[in-house]
Amino acid sequence: MSRGKFITLEGIDGAGKSTHIRGIADFLRGKGREVVVTREPGGTPLGEQLRAMLLSQVMHIDTETLLMFAARREHIARVIEPGLAAGRWVISDRFTDATYAYQGSGGGMAMDRIAALEHWVQTGLKPDLTLVFDVPIEVALARLSRERADRFESENRGYFERVRGGYLERAAGDPGRVRVVDGQRPVEEVKKIVENIVSTL
Repeated sequence: MSRGKFITLEGIDGAGKSTHIRGIADFLRGKGREVVVTREPGGTPLGEQLRAMLLSQVMHIDTETLLMFAARREHIARVIEPGLAAGRWVISDRFTDATYAYQGSGGGMAMDRIAALEHWVQTGLKPDLTLVFDVPIEVALARLSRERADRFESENRGYFERVRGGYLERAAGDPGRVRVVDGQRPVEEVKKIVENIVSTL
């Protein structure tokens, strides 16, 4: 049995990635693939408990980053690696690029410390394809419901600017894996662009 593929969706809150994750899964199922859809932080019972803490409680950036990777280790061990080994295509709403963008660029965590945790926790695992949905900050903020916003969604414009910049740096540094998608285009147009990119796998 051939190993499955690992696809991750990234972008600032409000960029539109969550709108397209189910569409990608349906597209792949239509091609005869078995698909696992998951998310970070979360994806496992323990990961979901850590997600609730991370999205609601203010904490030191070191604690935040360590909890992200604790949830990720569990996610890899219980969902991602077993799925890939069984030949399934795993699609995750966020993965490690989010840590570099949010905790690194946004929160000021040293990139070399994130890289050390990545090396330890992932033991070489990387996505086969990462789609970064990108929109201007004002578009993203307009899409967010501030009344129900979590701790990250409630951050200020400067924070989102840094996070967006972090994502674009990641894309520029690894163009073979990371593809930037213009999230301002009409939904059906974005859907077609995404399907074309996924087809290259």
